[in-house]
Amino acid sequence: MSSGRGPGQDSMTAQEPTAVTNLDSYGHGPLPWRRPRDLMPEAFTKVETPVFLGTAGPDGRPHAAGIGPAWHDGGIYFVSGPGTRKSRDLAANPACSISVRLPGIDLVLEGEAHRVTDAAVLERVAAVYAAGGWPAEPDGEGGFTAPFCAPSAGPPPWHLHRFTIRTAVGVAFVEPHGATKWIF
Repeated sequence: MSSGRGPGQDSMTAQEPTAVTNLDSYGHGPLPWRRPRDLMPEAFTKVETPVFLGTAGPDGRPHAAGIGPAWHDGGIYFVSGPGTRKSRDLAANPACSISVRLPGIDLVLEGEAHRVTDAAVLERVAAVYAAGGWPAEPDGEGGFTAPFCAPSAGPPPWHLHRFTIRTAVGVAFVEPHGATKWIF
């Protein structure tokens, strides 16, 4: 999948933290946000990078599921069948998390995911997915269709969601080490 990044957008990568908290107990300084920020476009376009979405059901039960994200205009998008647990959870409560291992740093993003139905955005994100090998196409009714999808996605159409970051926690496991929380 290509990055699909364009200039001057209101994007996650353009955001700067409003607060930074050093969580490291070994004396390392806070990590700069640019470290995970600059790694996300490539990580969220590689099929081999495991990415997990965490949601909570109406009863508070947690749920985690692997997702195949698309990186477009500095943001994270993902699809989900309307009957899946993650879609039902997000419809009731958009609060969620995305977890990923980036080169040298584990990252947990917390925020919200909302369904996208804008035809122009669906077209652009479908092109990103198609460039990565998944021939998604807008179905004309606010979703995607394709000849195949993840086995757990359910039948088409699939809904597109855009993730909005609120906080992030990074734990670096290579030099420079550290653990940091960023608030946006």
